[in-house]
Amino acid sequence: MSAVLLQRVGVVAIGRNEGARLQRCLRSLPSGLARVVYVDSGSTDGSVEFARGASAEVVALDMSTPFTAARARNAGWQRLVALEPGVTFVQFLDGDCELDTGFLPAAMAVLDAEPEVAVVCGRRREVAPADSVFNRLCDMEWNTPVGDAAACGGDALMRVSALRAVGGYDPTLIAGEEPELCLRLRRAGHRIRRIDAEMTRHDAAIERWSQWWLRNARAGHAYAEGFHRYGREPEQLYRREVASNAVWGMGLPALSLGLALPTLGGSLSLLGLYGVLYRRIRADRLSRGDSPEDATLYATYTVLGKVPQARGAVQFYARLLRREQASLIEYK
Repeated sequence: MSAVLLQRVGVVAIGRNEGARLQRCLRSLPSGLARVVYVDSGSTDGSVEFARGASAEVVALDMSTPFTAARARNAGWQRLVALEPGVTFVQFLDGDCELDTGFLPAAMAVLDAEPEVAVVCGRRREVAPADSVFNRLCDMEWNTPVGDAAACGGDALMRVSALRAVGGYDPTLIAGEEPELCLRLRRAGHRIRRIDAEMTRHDAAIERWSQWWLRNARAGHAYAEGFHRYGREPEQLYRREVASNAVWGMGLPALSLGLALPTLGGSLSLLGLYGVLYRRIRADRLSRGDSPEDATLYATYTVLGKVPQARGAVQFYARLLRREQASLIEYK
């Protein structure tokens, strides 16, 4: 990729105690970029020192203010454009991701050819899907359809002018900040595109059931908050996810167990409906090209994940009633 093209791109990476993962992240970046900004959220593992040694501009967040990834990304792109006002595009990266060498030229070509496209993302892969069933599930989760999309993930190339026009990310969201941003971008007339190109290699490093549980609880919280804000508007953001979690994660268990005594255990037969949900999800994954083994795995954990996701939704609404500010749900 030519130096002239790279000078139009800045990178914003965010992280907290990513250690060797951050080192791989920054080393994966091509030379000649307009600027690399690393936003740190209270690391104690030498991440800041390494980033400075790698010639990155470092923004150390004030941790007296509640941390969110959205807040970190805002701090990063705002510093980027302050230092490099001529930058056209910003590549966002999580600090546990490595950038594929072919992604930037492919993504920039789309943004240059189609002015209405504001965000381009590609294929995010797990670096070690065989290390745990949870990593494998993440790798499957990242494989979303190519073409126009409703949202992107944490890694994406964005048009700076579009990002500035909508005010960037909402820093109050503890999760789900990318879909919320993309919703506002689409309302402003922009499009989100996923291209058929390798984008990043992600290191989830989820090895324990407790990590998987917290990750799903965070997703449930994000669904509930997104629905609370936009679920009754034309986009009906997360309406389906919130309803599904309410039924399968709370309603059905409560109904079947609550009526067990009056029905002499007959209500427990309702739990058989989980088998119906499992078969429906598995069939959908098979139709997408998954192997029978992967389809079985995905369906099993999607059904199990309804419970922690429902719990995350309850946490959101409980905090809303108490008028408490949500705190970050970390699984690493």
